[in-house]
Amino acid sequence: MNKLLLPLQGAQMLFVAFGALVLMPLMTGLDTSVALFTAGIGTLLFQLLTRGQVPIFLASSFAFIAPIMYSVKTWGLPATMGALMAAGAVYLMLSLLVKWRGVGFIHRLLPPVVVAPVIIIIGLGLAPVAVNMALGKSGDGSQVLVEQDIALVISLLALFTTILVAVFAKGLLKLMPILAGILVGYGVSLLFGVVSFKAVGDAPWFALPEFTAPAFHWQAILFMIPVAIAPAVEHIGDILAISNVTRKDFMKEPGLHRTLAGDGVATMAAAAFGGPPNTTYSEVTGAVTLTRNFNPRIMTWAAIVAILLAFVGKLGALMQTIPVPVMGGIMCLLFGSIAAVGLNTLIRNQVDLACPRNLAIVGVTLVFGIGGMAFGVGNFSLTGISLCGIVAILMNALLPATRSEPESP
Repeated sequence: MNKLLLPLQGAQMLFVAFGALVLMPLMTGLDTSVALFTAGIGTLLFQLLTRGQVPIFLASSFAFIAPIMYSVKTWGLPATMGALMAAGAVYLMLSLLVKWRGVGFIHRLLPPVVVAPVIIIIGLGLAPVAVNMALGKSGDGSQVLVEQDIALVISLLALFTTILVAVFAKGLLKLMPILAGILVGYGVSLLFGVVSFKAVGDAPWFALPEFTAPAFHWQAILFMIPVAIAPAVEHIGDILAISNVTRKDFMKEPGLHRTLAGDGVATMAAAAFGGPPNTTYSEVTGAVTLTRNFNPRIMTWAAIVAILLAFVGKLGALMQTIPVPVMGGIMCLLFGSIAAVGLNTLIRNQVDLACPRNLAIVGVTLVFGIGGMAFGVGNFSLTGISLCGIVAILMNALLPATRSEPESP
């Protein structure tokens, strides 16, 4: 009987992840069907590399939203996919370093004083895009897609619903604030008549996702590689979380080097098909905590259901009808939450900003990121999150440590 329930339990896990899974490609202009397909493929590859021991689901990573938007605009979608494959290779390199030097090496190379300001920039760097979309405009503010008065009603209701569900909901619903916000925002959009179902009617029931083959552009690759810093560190936190929930030390067995490699291979595979990079989903870890069902095979079924849904053409078309203000409203919370995670990283690890060294690293990184600093020679240029990541790592490595903190490697 339990075996017969596994597909339903897997579908439930996918339902928990669904809102965040599709929101990321919708914001970056990627195909939602491809995102579903690559989430499924990525999760299966992760399970293969971790010997099917870790009950974790992988899907679209929000840390890459800003870099993808910039990269697609600058170098195009195929070059962006090639750059994301390179970012996935960073995980593989880190996994080899972990196996060789141990977990402590990652903490010395990427301490909180380095990672926290980069996470803050990932959130705050997109604040104007979120506000523009909440006001019914395109991300860059150049086009008005929905009348502002109507857009504000839609976006604020989507935002408040997401907040209320996250704060006050109980049980499984509490794990799906983004999906709740999308549904309420979409319902209000229907009342205002800003949703068109023509594309859904024209779409076939069965359709291949719009896969995109990667191309390799060295500028895009150098831009994207440093972005992998924050999600790689987040990965360690997610593995610790699921270890605490299941009371099994996944850092030792199958080992952090295997989970990092699984995440990297999943991201590379996703980019090879034109999908967003994968990351471990804390929403699903929360669902595992709630249901107390620690069987990793549930995630296998969640992955299979995701792959099957990717070929439902009408579902992909329906996702594309979600109005811009709905996404903008939720993004206002989402991007602020990412920045808050960075602030919490500083607080939780008691980073002393009265120390001139720490203040210099955090301060310079934040100003470079928010101010749009760019360094370049000829056609090569570093800006945004990639520049911030490199600057923070170099400053941490070069500035002498105080007596109260360990020296960088």
